[in-house]
Amino acid sequence: MTQPPAPTLSPRSFLIGAQMLFVAFGALVLVPLLTGLDPNVALFTAGAGTLLFQVVTGFSVPVFLASSFAFIAPISYGVSEFGLPATLSGLMAAGLVYIGLSLLVRWRGVGIVQRVLPPIVTGPVIMVIGLALAPVAVDMATGMAVGDYSGRAVGVALVSLLATMLTAVFARGLLKLVPILVGITVGYLLSAILGMVDLTPIREAAWFAVPAFVTPTFSLPAILFILPVAIAPAIEHVGDLVAIRAVTGQDYLKKPGLHRTLLGDGLATSLASLFGGPPNTTYSEVTGAVALTKAFNPLIMTIAAGFAIVLAFVGKLGAFLGTIPTPVMGGILVVLFGSIVVVGMATLVRAQVDLTETRNLIIAAVVLVFGVGGMAFHLGEFTVEGIGLAGIAGVVLNLLLPAHLGKATATD
Repeated sequence: MTQPPAPTLSPRSFLIGAQMLFVAFGALVLVPLLTGLDPNVALFTAGAGTLLFQVVTGFSVPVFLASSFAFIAPISYGVSEFGLPATLSGLMAAGLVYIGLSLLVRWRGVGIVQRVLPPIVTGPVIMVIGLALAPVAVDMATGMAVGDYSGRAVGVALVSLLATMLTAVFARGLLKLVPILVGITVGYLLSAILGMVDLTPIREAAWFAVPAFVTPTFSLPAILFILPVAIAPAIEHVGDLVAIRAVTGQDYLKKPGLHRTLLGDGLATSLASLFGGPPNTTYSEVTGAVALTKAFNPLIMTIAAGFAIVLAFVGKLGAFLGTIPTPVMGGILVVLFGSIVVVGMATLVRAQVDLTETRNLIIAAVVLVFGVGGMAFHLGEFTVEGIGLAGIAGVVLNLLLPAHLGKATATD
């Protein structure tokens, strides 16, 4: 690998930095909008988390950290079951999982991640996340999320979905990197024409407003529920580093090292929970923008993070985001949650996992049924269920089952 030049900034860097935030913006604010968190807080914690990640990694990796989709379902359930402050303690613990993995990688090397979390575990767990979220997308698209099925809502959702798909398939250049923003914009305009948008909150909001920060309160049930979900984004983190390595030609798994990038991501996630923001993860769409623009300078992400923090204090922005109708978001989520399932399938295919082998079949089957079926284990007053239980089951079965159990036989 060639040694990269020392990063420097120019006036053009600020324009590129703003562009990187624009690419991440749609997905960044989508998670808080779906889970009831404050989008301005999410902007702040994305910016602060990215800066913290850069400090930990020595300003050497051109990635942007923001809201993780893997936690949408756990946050939504956690807020309804335990309350937001308690759920935040679970999210903080999820960040500690990253930190624990960081220490493990530093001690045993990168290969330990593959041994503990191989594709036969991570693939089905990722699929469970998407499948568990599917009813949420449908309810939002049809209006059932607010208790009122509407043909008008379905129409808006389908138009938003169509605009997103067409942009993703046929657009070129930077426009191809922001299909979510295009879908939301088209759906929002249609909703406004149909009288489904109330602009009163925007008019009443102040231009400058401190985000609605929330601090966590310790809750062991919430921690036990959310903790295992960190498995999926931790694996995604490794994949994103491999992707950015392919783009820039620099091996970030070696320098600054996977242990430092995992540490930075974990600290950023725990930091976000301290303020009431969603967990952070490395953003693949920003990696795509880096590939397109050849903007390999990590300091550009510092600029993007700065813009995110500044926007977090624009009160009217948060008010505007709050006026986006539910069906618009539902239409976007149909393809987003479906794509999560496909990513899980692709994980198995790319690793050439043989699902006719009994061991692999058992692991995948148990993970999928536990996760999608809502299996729950009650430990006194605590409950471990759904995605979290599926992740734990996958890891335990992978460690306990012998390496070769022969081929699975078909049943009539």
